[in-house]
Amino acid sequence: MDNIFDFRLTWQLLSLDFVLSALLVAAVLGLLAGVLGPLIVSRNMAFSVHGTSELALTGGAAALLLGWDVGNGALAGAIVAALVLGLLTRRSSEYDSVIGVVLAFGLGLGVLMLWLYKGRAANKFGLLTGQIVGQDFASMALLTGAAVVVLAVLAVVYRPLLFASVDPDVARARGVPTTLLAVVFAVLVGVATALGVRTVGSLLVLALMVTPAAAAARVTASPLRATVLAVVFAEVSAVGGIVLSLAPGAPVSAFVTAISFLIYLVCWLFGRARRTALA
Repeated sequence: MDNIFDFRLTWQLLSLDFVLSALLVAAVLGLLAGVLGPLIVSRNMAFSVHGTSELALTGGAAALLLGWDVGNGALAGAIVAALVLGLLTRRSSEYDSVIGVVLAFGLGLGVLMLWLYKGRAANKFGLLTGQIVGQDFASMALLTGAAVVVLAVLAVVYRPLLFASVDPDVARARGVPTTLLAVVFAVLVGVATALGVRTVGSLLVLALMVTPAAAAARVTASPLRATVLAVVFAEVSAVGGIVLSLAPGAPVSAFVTAISFLIYLVCWLFGRARRTALA
């Protein structure tokens, strides 16, 4: 128990290159999650994020089995999953069922590939729960390049995408290409989710992509303020989770989820108290 609260050891570890690299990766992931999160929440895509993360696991497992880069494999798996989900779901009423079908098949395939992989068990475990030691130069280059692309594309489509998210029927009547935007946004979410698999792990990347935005939605209805708060909450969760995980050497995802849930709980209590005061 003493090691869990060993601040001296944590401070020493913060000077290591791989830890600094992990913190930089976490900061980029926090920015992506915070910017995309409010749109994910407004479009009711939390289950889609979960499904995409599990299929990123399948891509990472395939890369692990074939001896390829795990990050590239996870990215490819997430993009394929996003395209499949976007093309198969034409009506919102069938969205959850299609995600469930694709998720079950992809996750089963990923489990089989992990079983076939005879390498180090730590590599398998890292896909599930994340690991900060995997942040080498290639990982950082992939993350940075993909993040720039995601933010650039989002900047181009943000206004019509926000319109389609808030009122899809009116947006469709005004000629906004809602179906195309849905596919594009699904791919952007897939890329961001895949980038979080190596750090947070496929099982709990949902906490970073959805929880900060859900917390922000509890305290404001403004899209701009919600985005700013979501970025702040995601940064605190991602960076803080890595810092707290250093001394005990525990999986990063456990601390990321704990911090994000605590933030959500505080925002939920604040929102409830404000509604009570206004009633």
